[in-house]
Amino acid sequence: MACASVVLILHYNLIARAIFVAVGLFVVVVGGVLFAKGKGSRPEPIGLPTTKADYRIKEIHLREEARSGVRWQLDADQAETFEQQGKTILKKVRISIEEPDRTWTVTGDEGEMVQESKDVELRGSVVIISSDGLRLETTRLYWVGNDQRAWTNEPVTVYRAGAVVKGQGLEARVEEQTTKIKGRVHAVFTPKASQ
Repeated sequence: MACASVVLILHYNLIARAIFVAVGLFVVVVGGVLFAKGKGSRPEPIGLPTTKADYRIKEIHLREEARSGVRWQLDADQAETFEQQGKTILKKVRISIEEPDRTWTVTGDEGEMVQESKDVELRGSVVIISSDGLRLETTRLYWVGNDQRAWTNEPVTVYRAGAVVKGQGLEARVEEQTTKIKGRVHAVFTPKASQ
């Protein structure tokens, strides 16, 4: 067991890429919601609590394949647009990303995007899982589009191949291809059983 108060740097392809793709998909969905409302539809699903949202769409399912061969799917229970505040909120967000060499799943209880800046916040049980064994858990994750930076000051736990790393905060920078776990870092490494 090792405990350190240093910043632990993880390779970009493990976390930063998944965050970047997930946020991109979130922006696409919000754009789709805004496009749908522009067509004059104003669905008001039965059984949902009344809010001050300008537009509400229930059960969002989007699927697409990018030119790079990456396939993705976004599902959400509900989307609400608040024009005066300039934001869109998705409830129970689940994003699946299929790359040629791995798959990712990003989930959160709620997602919010500021329409002008395209900055995104995922809240409540935010979990990122990759098919190659990485799992990241936190309660809140922010994306700043202009800086291509994902961050949180909330507790973060990363699981990977016999290692559990916990810290107070995370910062991922796409251009620098790094992800840092901040604060007092606590890491537990379990040796693999010899065969």
